Amino acid sequence: MSKICVVIPCYNEAQRLNIDAFEKFIMNNSSTFDFMFVNDGSKDNTLDILNNLSIKLPNNVRVLNLEKNSGKAEAVRNGINHAYLLNTFSYVAYFDADLATPLSELLLLKNIVDNNSSLIMVLCSRIKRLGANVKRNFKRHVLGRVFSTSASVILNLPVYDTQCGAKLIKTEVVPQVFKEPFITSWLFDIEIIARIRNLYPKEIENVLYEHPVTQWEDVGGSKLKLKHMIKVPVELLKIHKKYNK
Repeated sequence: MSKICVVIPCYNEAQRLNIDAFEKFIMNNSSTFDFMFVNDGSKDNTLDILNNLSIKLPNNVRVLNLEKNSGKAEAVRNGINHAYLLNTFSYVAYFDADLATPLSELLLLKNIVDNNSSLIMVLCSRIKRLGANVKRNFKRHVLGRVFSTSASVILNLPVYDTQCGAKLIKTEVVPQVFKEPFITSWLFDIEIIARIRNLYPKEIENVLYEHPVTQWEDVGGSKLKLKHMIKVPVELLKIHKKYNK
């Protein structure tokens, strides 16, 4: 049975953290999933909320406190590296704290890797389709499609959605994939895919898998701002120069 550590990056999430949802999921799946909450220098009482949760569920919840805000990319990288050092988990995952992707998708991700041990990474993909409850803001969806197409071209891979904040990764590749800091703040998901692609250049389409989520919904309070979107072309160019050699 695969044991999975789920990293949750948190920056000023006190008003958005659904602690009841986390508690219920953890108690129902305590033998399979642990959680590593990374407080990324929050200025509200996020850390207090996380510490209280770890006190309540000490066997399944850890809190990594970063004194200074370093951004989502570094919060995820630090959390995954700490989970790896525990030498307990077959896989690590990271999910957004707002649970736009509900925790129930973790069970589906686990089922995928349990049935295909050759997979290195499973990416959740926000595909609006019959039989799924995927609710995306239309404007953000259109911008996202333009962005994802550009990312797919740079990666030279048929990736539909690089930016969904829910992914599962085999622990054995953590040292190679997460050792170095990312060169971008908001496009680190693409860097992760690029690093794995460069590790497995010949079999890449056999070690990556996109899972169409059954539920996803835009949640207010996103930290992604217009200034970040303006930087996207430059950031994509930086990724191209570093990883496409």
